[in-house]
Amino acid sequence: MKASQVTIDHVSKKFGDFVALDDINFTIKPGEFFSLLGPSGCGKTTLLRIIAGFEFPDDGAVLFDDKNIISLPPNKRPSNTVFQTYALFPHLTVYDNVAFPLKLKKVPKEEIDKKVREYVHLVQLDQHIDKKPNQLSGGQKQRVAIARALINEPKVLLLDEPLSALDAKLRANLLIDLDRLHDQIGITFIYVTHDQSEALSVSDRIAVMDHGHVLQIGTPYEIYESPATQFVAQFIGETNLFDAEVVDCVPHKDAKGDDDYMATLSVPELGKQAPLATDTAAEAALDRYMQVTDYDHTDKGQKVAFTIRPEKIRITLEPPHTGGRTDINVFKGIVEEPIYSGFQSKFYVKLETGKIIKVFKQHTDYMDDGPVIHWKDSVYVSWAAEDAYIVEDINK
Repeated sequence: MKASQVTIDHVSKKFGDFVALDDINFTIKPGEFFSLLGPSGCGKTTLLRIIAGFEFPDDGAVLFDDKNIISLPPNKRPSNTVFQTYALFPHLTVYDNVAFPLKLKKVPKEEIDKKVREYVHLVQLDQHIDKKPNQLSGGQKQRVAIARALINEPKVLLLDEPLSALDAKLRANLLIDLDRLHDQIGITFIYVTHDQSEALSVSDRIAVMDHGHVLQIGTPYEIYESPATQFVAQFIGETNLFDAEVVDCVPHKDAKGDDDYMATLSVPELGKQAPLATDTAAEAALDRYMQVTDYDHTDKGQKVAFTIRPEKIRITLEPPHTGGRTDINVFKGIVEEPIYSGFQSKFYVKLETGKIIKVFKQHTDYMDDGPVIHWKDSVYVSWAAEDAYIVEDINK
């Protein structure tokens, strides 16, 4: 199958006074597994429906390989859609459900039979080919829907929260199958989900959306490790977020020896000036700050927010050994709530200022890797400056 490039060209859409999409503009590469991620009402499904042809934008265009397809009805576009609700014909077998699009096109019977068996095998349903939908599990029904969408050999497959009706374990298994299918057939997948773990685990790139805007587009690593805004930092996984004021910003060599900047921040919620909080790989982000605030690395008093992921923070009963490093942030606190989750423990630690932060401690072996930490224990929490990340100017 051939994959298409999909360009969303300044698309806007309103429903009455409600702005569903506000000047959305980006390009999806041919063969990409691209996810639209965001909470309910953010505009992701509206955008998918516009790409599919079920809705029309008020402004802008959708291009497949540089051809504007807005005027084409859904059945004339080189795309097919997999819905959350399967949309199978209950009176037809798996074979006939998958064959239906080809029968509409009056494809010869021999070719239909060959292709149906090929795509049923692709979704691993050979043993269920003569069953009807009421004899299938939810995951099997969704595989039938995927096979039916693929048999037309579209250049783009649109998936509208296809796993949300399934239980957690089945959802995880079918997600692996989707990723495998994408690797096998190589067409462009556009996947709508509100589930961060789904998007992070299978996507080549992710567009994080909120209130009709695209807040950030990047690889799963970039979205998680280098969030562009407070919303992205909080929506993707769990994090600790602080308001701060810039005290200083100086050139710095990162762990790889590359040029970087290190910002010293005053953080009221931590009760003192944090030694250093860094904007890792920060040149582009600091350039953005300069455009917004004319910040030139020397001005003091800029209001920012920074984030530190719970798994980046160490928790110990004894003061941590910093080895003389000045870029380690260390604070004392009391364990307010320890939560054991098998592979890790989550601690809510109340610092001396009253601020509660989250800390994740991974369990790497049977006996753990240090003293057991209990409720109300006095502890130290610490993190390296380069593991914190400035996400945005909070006054802009």
